[in-house]
Amino acid sequence: MMDLKRELILKRICGEIVLSNDPGKTIRKWRNIFNIPQRKLADEMGVTSSVISDYESGRRKNPGIKIINNIVEAMLRIDEKRGGEIIKEFLNLPSDPVLSEAIMDIKEMGKGISIRDFCKLIGAEIVVGKDMSDKNIYGYTVIDSIKAIVELSPRELVKLYGITTERALIFTKTTTGRSPMVAIKVTSLKPGLVVFHGPNKIDDLAQRIGAAEHIPLAICRLEVNEMLKRLREI
Repeated sequence: MMDLKRELILKRICGEIVLSNDPGKTIRKWRNIFNIPQRKLADEMGVTSSVISDYESGRRKNPGIKIINNIVEAMLRIDEKRGGEIIKEFLNLPSDPVLSEAIMDIKEMGKGISIRDFCKLIGAEIVVGKDMSDKNIYGYTVIDSIKAIVELSPRELVKLYGITTERALIFTKTTTGRSPMVAIKVTSLKPGLVVFHGPNKIDDLAQRIGAAEHIPLAICRLEVNEMLKRLREI
């Protein structure tokens, strides 16, 4: 059964890369989700790190399906050597490509981190629920809010939580935070923390939902790439 599920994950990731308008960017996304340095991936494949860099940057155009398969296979092997934690996470997610595209990054943390320390690491300001900032979270999901809110059903939104709801949901491309908070309320699942990337101010309704549901809310104004970089260092 595990071999079949592994094969489905392999096909799913390869399919997303093949169909992507920017295959290199999608390869880099998955390498980062698996938390694999370029050099380690290159070593697993028996190539130099510059080869991986060339594919990710687009200097080597349109990698063929064989190359893509080799890259993804290497990612899976590395994860399996570490205990298969990332593979286990993605076994909990549906194969819907829309959901996969909505998730920019996802990670489970073996050790909890307080909401206060988590927000400090990504330069986020806690706006609602400061009294809950000592509470620990155990993972995060970074979400393209436009894709998630517009294209996903409430049932699919639940899958954004990964293994545990005690995590930070980080919504990018938000202007007020209202739509994500309404969507969260509909799912009836409470994340440990919600971070809105981008807005200067969180909508009053979003704040009221956060307060009523006892969900801390924060704003992060870093550049997306810098925020992702800091998250992956946790």
